[in-house]
Amino acid sequence: MDRFKIEGGRRLEGTVQISGAKNAALPAMAAALLTSGTVRLQNIPHVRDIITMAKLLAHMRCRVESPDIPPSEFIIQAEDVSHAEAPYELVKTMRASVLTLGPLVARFGYARVSLPGGCSIGARPIDLHIQALEKLGATISVEHGYVEARAERLRGTTFRFPKITVTGTENILTAAVLAEGETVLENCALEPEIADLAELLVKMGAEIEGAGTPTIRVQGVEKLHGATHAVIPDRIEAGTFLVAGAITGGELLLTDCEPGHLTAIIGKLKECGVEIECEGNGSLRVRAAKKLVAADVNTEEYPGFATDMQAQFMALATQAHGVSHIRETIFENRFLHASEMMRMGANITIDGNLAVVTGPTPLSGAPVTASDLRASAGLVLAGLVADNTTWIDRVYHIDRGYEQIEVKLRDVGARIERVTASS
Repeated sequence: MDRFKIEGGRRLEGTVQISGAKNAALPAMAAALLTSGTVRLQNIPHVRDIITMAKLLAHMRCRVESPDIPPSEFIIQAEDVSHAEAPYELVKTMRASVLTLGPLVARFGYARVSLPGGCSIGARPIDLHIQALEKLGATISVEHGYVEARAERLRGTTFRFPKITVTGTENILTAAVLAEGETVLENCALEPEIADLAELLVKMGAEIEGAGTPTIRVQGVEKLHGATHAVIPDRIEAGTFLVAGAITGGELLLTDCEPGHLTAIIGKLKECGVEIECEGNGSLRVRAAKKLVAADVNTEEYPGFATDMQAQFMALATQAHGVSHIRETIFENRFLHASEMMRMGANITIDGNLAVVTGPTPLSGAPVTASDLRASAGLVLAGLVADNTTWIDRVYHIDRGYEQIEVKLRDVGARIERVTASS
């Protein structure tokens, strides 16, 4: 099992190219199930979840090809699907497998999808996906760890999500595009990844209005065709590298990013004293604060401060002057990284969904364990400013969502290496 070895104390300087968004690429790959035509997806990050989704589509007898190694582009053709099933063995580490449910039942009238796995950050039930699909006319049963859905053809309906759900919005949007008549989805998630998915679907022939707003209207069509689409940049990777520049006292230029998707994190970092400038052509320059000061954060649905940036901000808060209050409102079990940061010397107290971080405190290298994808990133950032050596176990979590993060960090001056169990 791989580990990261980090020698902290290096100021990061240079240029970092931001990869495509994993959370945009995964629903786009699932959407390829909606047509027998060829879907060409570009700007795909080479991360573990993408590889898992490609294996899942191949298991379903889709043609999945990539013209380059490592793959940054996928050519997917689901001319026929002889295995409309997402088995547990393939998807136990990846929650996004549930995104195949809507496209499969919409196009083929049948789907059998394992209840999803993923990170241990709290309950993420798919009840809302099931409720919406039933409203669209699907018959659904849940037994033996699988969701099984059937429908001759889905029928348009009006459905209001009782709670905002990103994957729920994506799943039902991809189901509705082939449903008979009009579907109106209310209280939808607003994430840029949903607007990006809708852009792909429209290129494929879907009729969609309102993606990226609380209300999405879909006029169902008989069939879709192939398309070519480049997914949006990864706003969470970009946010992570903004913090990396700030926490190490460095200066980084981020290229191929979308500043408009980073408003909340940019605003909060500026509140901490960090200098951030847009330099045009999708570039951001981050310069460390003359004095890093504490700030309070509440995680919220987009366009608020992303829960996926909470661990990274906590690492930054350990180096800020004053007391930061970090309130986690999205997931109930997302402070697992705090105890690992405390092992490194951080002054953090936890009270329910509130973390109170007092800084600045010097961090010292220690062996720590990553509990989930974004916790991994937070621990890496802490390791970058810690004295001596930090060892991070279970870095397979970070491989799910960051493309060669250790290589990108090393290229801008970090002393970080991946160490395999046999080393």
